[in-house]
Amino acid sequence: MVDVVFVFEVHQPFRLRRSVLRNLVIDGIKGRLSFEKLFDVLFDSKVNEEIFARVSEKCYVRATKILLDSVKVVRGSGKDFRFALSLSGVLIEQALKWDKRVVDVVQEAVSRDVVELVEQTYYHSLASLFSSDEFAEQMLLHRAVVKQLFGVEPRVAENTEFIYNNDIAYMLSRLGYSTILTEGSEKILGWRSPNYVYRAKGNEARILLRNYRLSDDIGFRFSDKSWDQYPLTADKYASWVANTPGDVVLIAMDYETFGEHHHPSTGILEFLKWLPIELAKYSNINVVAPSEAVQRHEPRDLIDVPIWETISWADERDLSAWLGNGMQRTVFDIYTSLEPYVKAVGGEALRIWRYLGTSDHLYYMATKIGPAGDVHNYFSPYKDISVAYTAMMESLAILSTMVLQEISSKPRMYSHRIVLPYSKAFQFYAGPGTPLPYRARSLKELIAITSSLAPPESLAYHVVRGDLAKWLREMFFLDDVAKELEILGARVREGFIDIKELREELLKTLSSI
Repeated sequence: MVDVVFVFEVHQPFRLRRSVLRNLVIDGIKGRLSFEKLFDVLFDSKVNEEIFARVSEKCYVRATKILLDSVKVVRGSGKDFRFALSLSGVLIEQALKWDKRVVDVVQEAVSRDVVELVEQTYYHSLASLFSSDEFAEQMLLHRAVVKQLFGVEPRVAENTEFIYNNDIAYMLSRLGYSTILTEGSEKILGWRSPNYVYRAKGNEARILLRNYRLSDDIGFRFSDKSWDQYPLTADKYASWVANTPGDVVLIAMDYETFGEHHHPSTGILEFLKWLPIELAKYSNINVVAPSEAVQRHEPRDLIDVPIWETISWADERDLSAWLGNGMQRTVFDIYTSLEPYVKAVGGEALRIWRYLGTSDHLYYMATKIGPAGDVHNYFSPYKDISVAYTAMMESLAILSTMVLQEISSKPRMYSHRIVLPYSKAFQFYAGPGTPLPYRARSLKELIAITSSLAPPESLAYHVVRGDLAKWLREMFFLDDVAKELEILGARVREGFIDIKELREELLKTLSSI
């Protein structure tokens, strides 16, 4: 028996305006621009609503109803058919705002035990690549909205665009997910088949690997008249699946495949209608949800994906779809550098930063050629990478300016909320070239290390050199405190303060913040 698993990813981003700064001037927003007004300045609500309404009608509602009707027929014949949906939080927001039928039909599918919901990052982001804290927060945000709307708590997860490595598997396992979906890439499989259950390296999570050939036969090749298998019919495809060796065949694609990427005139919705019925004709096939498949089969081997071999389901099955050129990496670096500051401000500033972190914005900047380039161009609302790049850079410039102005206007209030990434942490040294095992990411950690851990020689070294003053000025905008430390350093250098007295003086200054 072969278990077949269908997973459909359901996502739409909030697309940016083409020229944010120009529209800001034209719109003539009066007074100080607030974070509450910023969403409408940055994002093109008209375009987003139009696209969602179109895709909702052509795909989300229609395709789900087709599957529900077909499953009813299959169950009437004594067999079953279940599939999985992974809806981004951003998609859910748009559905609640512009077409609640999408939520209603998914609720019906869940209540009829036809659909298993799969977790993903709420904002369909690349958070797993730069912040374990942000990644966990987004997964938990998604878990909360799924529980609220659909009454379930998924234990199956996929990272954005099936991005995966050992560290991501560990983070998902720590969050309680027992099954992870990712790409069946040859570079991690070698001679092995994707059609089995595997185990993640370093934890007990089960891994299901996408059979990308069978998936792409529908997702990319269905309406390609130059394809030697065109036209693809449900009975033909069912026979391919039935003759595929292995324990589990994972077939995963964008849900928009059905009616949006392939227009209804191609016959894609008829194909979808008949596929469950044709698959039910084979006695050696069970069409099940992901959680069922991993319960029915033991792992055959270990999947080991080190961070430098991170995989995805896009393009060359790596990260190049989002981080493959200098423009993308520049935007990514600027974006990630804002994390501690938008989290300190919180509220609408944080929400907008997270919308800007949706992976699509970087995807639109890819400089690919050939079939991969065609796919990027198809998805992009701009059709010009320079427009996509400018829109993101202008959006980040406006957000960062507003956030940094807010923090610098009240540095003592916000400084205690800032937690820096390890790359920006203050590294203590005993002297030149002699690092100590102490790093501070926040004021709280700095005070704790200063109070007891760091030796007096280390404190004197950093105060006299101005290292602490520079760090507090540049990372926390505490210019007045930095000036106090510079004066303190001068007093130590000139012998007015003994090195043994320095700790008390330093703590007095830091504790006043």
